[in-house]
Amino acid sequence: MSLFASRLAALRAALTASGHDGFLVPMADEYQSEYVPASARRVEYLSGFTGSAGFIAVLKDKAAFFTDGRYTLQAATQVPAALFDIYDSAKKAPSEWLAENLKAGEKLAYDPWLHTDEAVTRLNKALAKSGAVLVSVERNPVDAIWMDRPAPPTEPIEAYDIAYAGRSSADKRAALVADLAKNQLDAAILADPASIAWLLNVRGNDVPNTPLPLSFAILDKAGKVTWFVEPKKIITGLSAHLGTDVTMKPPQDFAQSLDALSGQKVRIDLAETANWIAERLRQAGAKLDQGDDPSVLPRACKNDVELDGMRNAHRRDGAALASFLAWLDRQPHGSVSELQAEEKLASFRAAHNMYRGPSFDTIAGAGAHGAIVHYRATEASNAILESGQLFLLDSGGQYLDGTTDVTRTVAVGTPTDEMRDRFTRVLKGHIALASIRFPEGTTGADLDILARQHLWEIGLDFNHGTGHGVGSYLGVHEGPQAISKRNKVALKPGMVVSNEPGYYKAGQYGIRIENLQTVIVLPDLSGERPMLGFEPLTLVPVDTRLIDPNLLTDKEKNWLRDYHHRVYAALKPLVSDEVEPWLARHTQE
Repeated sequence: MSLFASRLAALRAALTASGHDGFLVPMADEYQSEYVPASARRVEYLSGFTGSAGFIAVLKDKAAFFTDGRYTLQAATQVPAALFDIYDSAKKAPSEWLAENLKAGEKLAYDPWLHTDEAVTRLNKALAKSGAVLVSVERNPVDAIWMDRPAPPTEPIEAYDIAYAGRSSADKRAALVADLAKNQLDAAILADPASIAWLLNVRGNDVPNTPLPLSFAILDKAGKVTWFVEPKKIITGLSAHLGTDVTMKPPQDFAQSLDALSGQKVRIDLAETANWIAERLRQAGAKLDQGDDPSVLPRACKNDVELDGMRNAHRRDGAALASFLAWLDRQPHGSVSELQAEEKLASFRAAHNMYRGPSFDTIAGAGAHGAIVHYRATEASNAILESGQLFLLDSGGQYLDGTTDVTRTVAVGTPTDEMRDRFTRVLKGHIALASIRFPEGTTGADLDILARQHLWEIGLDFNHGTGHGVGSYLGVHEGPQAISKRNKVALKPGMVVSNEPGYYKAGQYGIRIENLQTVIVLPDLSGERPMLGFEPLTLVPVDTRLIDPNLLTDKEKNWLRDYHHRVYAALKPLVSDEVEPWLARHTQE
């Protein structure tokens, strides 16, 4: 019996012993984090899948694995098809599969800490069709069989200097209190560690790639915060940094503090908060007010200090990436592997003392691996960059003053005409989104088509959103804003989003061009209504060897010329004398 088969068998035995007919396993922790600590990687434990978006449903006689378009190719290579039916969740939702496969009276168990309250509501509605029952469990049965499960993280928490944050915690809390008063709220539940890190001006190291201390907090209408945090994380001087209006308590006191909100009107985001928390408040008699936690929008709209920090971080990051690309061009074709490229780029970034690590696991995909949207090179998959291939490199850094995320696709040797056509169409979409002017109130859903239009012309598309929000020395994926078909959040000045259209030909190559850009107020040309636009933050040359100039309009050529001038001017003082000639060549008209 294989390792994963034995684990599934052990889980099914545990379910039978407890009288349950199935169990749900999301890639999630109790904070609903995108990147979870090792102790919460239950999906990987059961299936071998290492991506950030996965969901498993285990029944007595079958099991299903679900992921989204970013990971479908990866799941096909990592998840044992003999044990799991594998689905793209956009084509077959877990709730749909469960409704089809559960029988009346069967009990489907779930861990209430690992599912949002809204997700549980949807599951209950889906199961009602089959007559099955959703049952909450106190102890996760996967944890019961996971004998060598890692301990939850207890990394020290650091104060985040106002020189980078731009606003004091007291100032932020005062603004949120005004929002609570406006909505006649007594308190707000802060279940997102990023919200707490932003509000209290702290950072941590509990999860990969994101400087977060995992914790919960309650903000009351007087501006006082009760912070539920593991005492082992607290370092000397942290209490003084927080001030007297922030009280730290151990996590085991959280339940009692929720009970104390009985009769009070409490803001809670049921779409992002664990079902356990919402149920505890209901049982306590609190009046739940559904909505974003009040820090979400002000956190997304970066202040001037944060934006200057992001610009500085991207200049440093651009110099590191330009140095890497210059190095790569000097290497003989067939002499560099994906992992060597990844390690070399990391060394260029790490040379700066502001660098604190990657903002996500680097995607270094040569040839066919580039078509796997969230590919991760391993010793087993490590491919050589061969002549005639495309190399897709998606990477980012965490710096004390900002977070970066950039993708460049480069030619290794001579590209085919098809590669140049597809690359140029992706570039045209990127330029259309980067250069658009739009009125206040415009959403990411309104703009998404701009990045796809030139692929649509010839019957092509890509199966991921065009852009995501980005935090300031926080998460590389941060809401509420995004450029996608479904995002209805109005774009506001100070928000940072990615612009990353792509094209992926399975088994052959992948193309993606990604810059981060911030929303800015544009000059008023008509005098009739304010207009917004984007300022590029990412400063890295686009590989002109992959462009078919006959497909570009004069306006698009001018945009690329101006962008490359901007890149050269910003990076020339930061790169070595050895790299400068390469930079000059790759940013010329």
